[in-house]
Formats: sequence, structure tokens, C-alpha cells
Amino acid sequence: MHAHIERLYDIAAKSERLIIGLMSGTSMDGLDVALCRIRGAGSNTQVDVLQFTTCPYPESYQQRVRQIFARRDIDLQHLTLLNPWIGQLHGQLVNACLASWHIDPQSVDIIASHGQTVYHCPQSQHGLSDYGNATLQLGDGCHLARETGIITLSDFRQKHIAAGGEGAPLAAYGDYWYFASGDEHRVLLNMGGIANLTVLAKDAPLEQTLCADIGPGNTMLDAYVQRYFAPLEYDKESALAKQGKVAPALLQALTAHPFLAKAMPKTTGPEVFNLTYLAQCQTQSHTQELGHYDVLATLCEFAALEIARQLNSLAEKLGDIKVYASGGGIHNPLLMARIRAHCSAGIELNSLQQLGINPDAKEAVLFALLANDTLAGSATSEAGHPGMPGVTMGKVSFPD
Repeated sequence: MHAHIERLYDIAAKSERLIIGLMSGTSMDGLDVALCRIRGAGSNTQVDVLQFTTCPYPESYQQRVRQIFARRDIDLQHLTLLNPWIGQLHGQLVNACLASWHIDPQSVDIIASHGQTVYHCPQSQHGLSDYGNATLQLGDGCHLARETGIITLSDFRQKHIAAGGEGAPLAAYGDYWYFASGDEHRVLLNMGGIANLTVLAKDAPLEQTLCADIGPGNTMLDAYVQRYFAPLEYDKESALAKQGKVAPALLQALTAHPFLAKAMPKTTGPEVFNLTYLAQCQTQSHTQELGHYDVLATLCEFAALEIARQLNSLAEKLGDIKVYASGGGIHNPLLMARIRAHCSAGIELNSLQQLGINPDAKEAVLFALLANDTLAGSATSEAGHPGMPGVTMGKVSFPD
């Protein structure tokens, strides 16, 4: 047996594993790094987050990635060069984290790397009958493994697509293993660039878990701030949006996108909800002269309204639900306030912190959980309804 295969076998047989989960979202503000101690697998999973940080990216990262991010027409050479460059950079950031935490890299069993999404393209979005679902994440796992000396699992979304899913959201698996409850109906709401939710009905099995993107989270807000309020990257504490007023005509146009009325499960991305879409809606609603503050207030209301609509629909079916929020959106006080304002009675909106997980760390922890189950579990085989295939995910890269 090759030494690497033997090492992988030994890791899979361990009673607990030390796994680093990596997540780089569409905001591209930094790399989330979560050092997790994980015991068991599947529904018996237990996880302790030993360390977590977000490593800021150099300014060159955003500049380089934005040249291809969510764009159909790009420089193919630039795309090709970015894939190893991001993998090496992520490896360097992991090394820096381990050094600052005084952790020996040889004690880490696995790195679970999501990579950097640059284009998400489900068939329902591209509409081409000859092609199926597709998505692309950059940050080559082999370069990451070589840079750190740690076995790396990466490219998680491809197996999901190969088995009939859309490659997103993947949260359902980890959310069920770690957060399912026999006492209450739970909804895990993650507000990154795109808002997605996982529905965990009380005492329901994994195959009844529902996970879907529901619309924009921060992506349009952040893009607008970056274009019109540079060098700001986002609207800190909603300071800009709070100065504006919601424009009803623009809000009505924004909420008319057909994706929003589709049944779950479904996925989307900044390829759909972006400043081009905003410009189209402004033209339709004759609001091209709207002030920047009013546009931001309207975009915030748009995100809040669509999130609350989905939550209200779930509450009609399930009754009282408890919502546990994570992602960058929880740091937007106006967004959180407007979600609460639109939610019906019986919906309680909390931070994921109440369940013992740092809400900023959730997605990095998720990929650590997916890697753990690929190594040691079989619980994903319990899934199998449309949009949530029963597969293990992640490609293995050895350090040498």
C-alpha cells in the first residue's frame, strides 16, 4: 500500500480527527480558517471549533479575481493562472494561521478547502439543453497540499453536480448532522453574498431536510458600495443605507425576478443578482436618477423582504420556527431589523451563536464536516431527493 493511501486509511479509522475547514465567499474579504476537532461521523458527529480567524486578502486578490468573477467574457489565460495562484496563497495563509496558533502542521489530519467560486451556472440559469448544471471554484488542491504538507480535500461541489444536484447549497448535510433537533423546528439562515437556508423540521430524517438559495444577501449591496463609495468595501453598520429611503417602484421591479417565485430547492449567484440586474430594474421602474443612499436602502429592503417571505412561507407549513442566522448579513443591523419587521408571528430570529458555533465560522466548519464524512462516514447515502443527492464529496490531493 502506498504510504499516502495508508495515511488516509489511518485518518479514516481514527476516533477523532483534526481538520481545517477553509471558506472564501463571494465578498472576497478574506479566507475563513476554522481548526476543528471532529469525532464520529454522520448523525453521530461532534465538533469543537478550536480556532477560527478570517485572514484578510491582499488587495491584489480582489483585483485579480474580479477580472473574471461572475463574468461570461474573460481572459482565459488569467483564469488558468489564478487557479494555482489561489491554491498557493490559501496554503500560505493556512501556514501563517498554524504558526500563530502554535500548531504543528503534522498534527493536522486534513485540510477541507472550498476554494473561490468564480462562476455558478445551474441549467435553470443558462437554459442550454445540451448542458447540465455547472459551477467553478478556483484554488487547486494539489498546490494547497504541497504548500502546507497536509492532505487536502477540495472541489466539493463537482460530485454533487455529477449526481444530479446543482452544486449548491451544500449546507444541508452538515446542518442536519450537527443542528437537527427533536425539540423545535429550526431554520439555518446563512446570509453571505447569496442568502440560503436549511430547513430542519423537528424529528425529520435527513432525506426530508430542505436546503436552497433564496435570493440576494450582501452581493448587490456590497457591489454598489464598492462602485459608488470606494474605497469602502461594504456598508459598515448600515451607515449609508440608513440615510436613504426605500423606493417602492424599484423594489417592485427587483422582486419580480422569476427565480424568487421558484419552488425550493434552487440555487443562484451573483451571475443573476448583480448591478446589471439593478440597472435593468431601474430602467423598468424609471428610477435611474435615484440617489445612492436610496438605492442602498431599497437593496437592503429587497434582500430582507425576500428572506422574510421564505421564512413566512415555512412558518405557514410548520408552525413556530426558530431561525439561526450566520454569515456577513448578521453584521448588517438594518438588514436584520427589516427581516424581523417582515416576519410573521411565530418566527424567532437568533444568531447561530446560540447553538454554540461562531456565525462567521459556520461555512468553514461545514466543509470540515463534509471532509470528515467523506473520510469516515456514510450518512450522505441517507439523502437522495432531487437537489440533494446521496454522495460523498471532495477530491483528495496528497502533499507529494
